[in-house]
Amino acid sequence: MYIGSYQLSNNLIVAPMAGVTDRPFRTLCKYFGAGHAVSEMMTADKTLRMSKKSLYRANFDGELAPISAQIAGSDPEQLAEAARYQVANGAQIVDINMGCPAKKVCNKLAGSALLQDEDLVARILDTVVAAVDVPVTLKTRLGFLNGQENILRVAKRAEEAGIAALALHGRTREDMYLNHARYELIKQVKQLIGIPVIANGDIDSPEKAKYVLDYTGADAIMIGRAAQGRPWIFREIAHYLKTGEHLATPDISEVKAVLLGHLSELYQFYGEYSGCRIARKHIAWYTKGLRSSNEFRQNMGEFKHEVRQFEKSYDNQQAEQISLMV
Repeated sequence: MYIGSYQLSNNLIVAPMAGVTDRPFRTLCKYFGAGHAVSEMMTADKTLRMSKKSLYRANFDGELAPISAQIAGSDPEQLAEAARYQVANGAQIVDINMGCPAKKVCNKLAGSALLQDEDLVARILDTVVAAVDVPVTLKTRLGFLNGQENILRVAKRAEEAGIAALALHGRTREDMYLNHARYELIKQVKQLIGIPVIANGDIDSPEKAKYVLDYTGADAIMIGRAAQGRPWIFREIAHYLKTGEHLATPDISEVKAVLLGHLSELYQFYGEYSGCRIARKHIAWYTKGLRSSNEFRQNMGEFKHEVRQFEKSYDNQQAEQISLMV
């Protein structure tokens, strides 16, 4: 599969997830066989561009190409400027977020809230594509409200604007992450447009991956929540699509090795204190379903309380103590 001039190693893509798909996580998923990964959502508001969180999200140092930076906002010119900034920062592909259903994003008329204004959608697409000389992709949903799905019009307009690939989550904003992802409209979009279509939503197993690819005719699939604590899902899916056979589930020693390696990367990337705090959710995901994991996560909850007590009086010695506890 190609995105613009960039050929991906396969058609398995890591979905952008705020607070999850940082550089350590993207690198880990690529190690396990993902052909591409999109960064966390980054605001187009330039007043927040130099915040600590934004700088971490825009850190692509040493990442395997092609590097894709996702931007979010509602002002066409701001988004165009953000696209130019990310390209100068090393992005080889720019992705526009029109799919995030989070309330704090939609309240700013960004993310999936943009689907309520197709004229604004068109202006954003035209302006951002014209602003940069790299491929621009679009991540979106079926529509804003159930019964008012407008993805066929949006997809066609995206193709006309020069969007290089369209990633489509099979839910509306109203659905959030409830109900089941619907693939019929993804299938119709693929039949309507000529650019690559990436199917997203509820793909959590090799069998489901094959079903979605076969049913929709999509060029690729995008996996998000199913990779949390299970980055080897890309290896499992790739093997199944190639052979029709299942790989053995990772044993506890491999899970431990992956977890410890991931934690080490988080500590190096964020520093011990922030890395420790960010690692907690990953630890919970990795251990879900394992023997005594509930008790383990309850103990983790107690550590969270202790960490909060230290936050206001943080210093290096305290950070080291907390990292050792976790």
